Amino acid sequence: MNAPSIAETMQTLGLQAKTASALMAKAPTAVKNAALRKLAALLRDQAPALQVDNARDLERAVAAGLPEPMVDRLKLTPKVLETCAQGCEQLAAMPDVIGEIIGMKQQPSGIRVGQMRVPIGVFGMIFESRPNVTIEAASLSIKSGNACVLRGGSEAIESNKALARLVQQALVESGLPADAVQLVQTTDREAVGQLIAMPQYVDVIIPRGGKGLIERISRDAKVPVIKHLDGNCHTYVDDPCDLDMAVKVADNAKTNKYSPCNASEGLLVARGVAAQFLPRIGAIYAAKGVEMRGCPEALALLAAVPQANLKPAVEQDWYEEYLAPVISVKVVSGVDEAIAHINHYSSHHTDAILTRDHMHAQQFLREVDSASVMVNASTRFADGFEFGLGAEIGISTDKFHARGPVGIEGLTSLKYVVLGDGEVRG
Repeated sequence: MNAPSIAETMQTLGLQAKTASALMAKAPTAVKNAALRKLAALLRDQAPALQVDNARDLERAVAAGLPEPMVDRLKLTPKVLETCAQGCEQLAAMPDVIGEIIGMKQQPSGIRVGQMRVPIGVFGMIFESRPNVTIEAASLSIKSGNACVLRGGSEAIESNKALARLVQQALVESGLPADAVQLVQTTDREAVGQLIAMPQYVDVIIPRGGKGLIERISRDAKVPVIKHLDGNCHTYVDDPCDLDMAVKVADNAKTNKYSPCNASEGLLVARGVAAQFLPRIGAIYAAKGVEMRGCPEALALLAAVPQANLKPAVEQDWYEEYLAPVISVKVVSGVDEAIAHINHYSSHHTDAILTRDHMHAQQFLREVDSASVMVNASTRFADGFEFGLGAEIGISTDKFHARGPVGIEGLTSLKYVVLGDGEVRG
């Protein structure tokens, strides 16, 4: 496909999305919910066929030498598909926020002023790897009364196409426009350049992927961008803490799954508990093949751990999102140094404190400048489904409009509504 034909194709997709968005904005709640429940049923019914398409992507990824964590991101396992189906059903069961009026107040003039929640219109989503994002984006788009244009990565093209067909089937069978959710069929990178430069059709761009992708889109886009940057997340083990709990949570935060952006990449340990805690967590990490890149003090305490894979940490390690069985480890003086380290090196995604000190917990919540901040829980909970949002479009590290897991409300806007009874301004 040459460049002019790609431009033409993207213009067509944009126009179709804009037209569909007007129909979605006024779609009854019951119809949107029916489409979501239909999509959940199709995901379960078509799971074997979806895995056949997914297998083609996996085979190609392995042949191309993609690292195992990246291949893992591509898998549409029965568990992944069931989670997608449950996310659709959870969204269907949630109240519809579209049309909700908040903050209505009487003014001295006699008019009443409030704000109504409305769909954004059309969002473009550009994502890499995980094909389940197709369902998450589509389901949230349906519930929030938007239309969307989705552009997945070339590594998951067959899976994305198969999932998009099910979405459009659910839309049509429920009486909604098929063009409400469209997948860009080409893997040509020029399609991305076109999508992010169509303000006449696209109201916001949501990139979800590697740092390079997001930086390019933030630089070149001609429409607003909700950024979903990397996840350099931290777990801080405080003094005092419940050591058994801290070991359990620090293990889960790192090893539950290496590829998600909410996996912990840095482990900070208060000096007062380091001698007790580090050998215990070190033994677990060593048994699971996790490489530990530590400060001198941490390495000294981990040195006696059998078969531990230890390396001195360099400055870059404190910034790193590994997405792999690697973790940076640093001993700190206490909560103040932990907060300072996180605010300096983290990507402001998700950070957790494990503590028995209420004051330390409150300080951590107030002062850590991240989209999600947790007390005595694994960073792996930073997820729209786990937060009760039904699904998520991604996790925003922005501070404006949407921050943290972006669910239905993150795909809406507020407009002022004024109710009067013939009032005129003097």
